[in-house]
Amino acid sequence: MRREALKRLLDAFEAIEAIERFIQNCTLNHYLDDELIQSAVERKFEIIGEALKRALEGDPSVLVIIPDVRRIVGTRNRIIYVYEAVDQLILWDSIQNDLPGLRCSLLAALDKDPPTT
Repeated sequence: MRREALKRLLDAFEAIEAIERFIQNCTLNHYLDDELIQSAVERKFEIIGEALKRALEGDPSVLVIIPDVRRIVGTRNRIIYVYEAVDQLILWDSIQNDLPGLRCSLLAALDKDPPTT
């Protein structure tokens, strides 16, 4: 995989790690009551989507590693362009159910071919 694409995958991985830190010991109710955590999580979802979009542009083989990349980019677009309709319950569900698999896929790609800086 191209070095620039690997760098973008690392950016996405680091954004997932940040989300994990933000919600550590956080219940759904706490998350829904905390605008600061919600804003931080939204920002990291934006970074994940943008990083994966750029990785795909730089190397189409990203689709093999992350088949849902277009859906992830679509989520990023909704957060940015339809910000008034962001559903925090959907983001929470994605954190709980989608990010662990994405994290594993990114980690596998980075372990196989770590980016050099």
